[in-house]
Amino acid sequence: MSLPFTTDQFLDIFGKYNVVVWPVPSLLYLLGVSCIVLALRRGTWSSSIISLTLSLLWLWMGVVYHFLFFSKINQAAWWFGAVFIWQSLVFVYAGLTTRKLSFHVARDAYGIVGALLLTYVFIIYPALGYLVGHRYPRMPTFGLPCPTTIFTFGMLLWASPKVPGYVLIVPLVWSLIGFFAALSLSIPEDFGLLAAGIAGTTLIVLRNNRARPAIDANGKSNFR
Repeated sequence: MSLPFTTDQFLDIFGKYNVVVWPVPSLLYLLGVSCIVLALRRGTWSSSIISLTLSLLWLWMGVVYHFLFFSKINQAAWWFGAVFIWQSLVFVYAGLTTRKLSFHVARDAYGIVGALLLTYVFIIYPALGYLVGHRYPRMPTFGLPCPTTIFTFGMLLWASPKVPGYVLIVPLVWSLIGFFAALSLSIPEDFGLLAAGIAGTTLIVLRNNRARPAIDANGKSNFR
């Protein structure tokens, strides 16, 4: 993949972003951890708060990162930003308006893979970046597109019984774009995007198919 910027220019954007918006990255990190706690506790408003947080994260990435920073080295960022804002609205619609997203941790393959992705985001991702020489502030932090996309798949794997297919489109596409960009730029911590996108989407689609409503003898629709 031929990119209109170099690895140094890309890392410089991270550096400028982290310095200018500080301490927001730390606050976004706390929001992400709070989503995990809410999913584990499963309170009355947990799913709505998690959906709102996901919406705010994607809105932040679209407006602040793509429009204000990434656009300085890549004109495609204007398109990326618009798509990220759209995804923010998707979470509002699916999680708050129609309430089709219900988050809780199940003791099954979905819960385990979701936990693995979230562990990768908050522990392995920064550790791997450190090992290859990415030091703060010239490093991707939580609240930037690649780690946040992995986080999104982790949380969606904790949503049941179904995740509307339209919720997956933008995260999946970005996982592919981000992975191939990471290959070109030698950003190994972002290689996890491919696994998150493919494994996350595949498992969620399989779960959606299992949750299709069945028609009983009385003609009523019930979830399997």
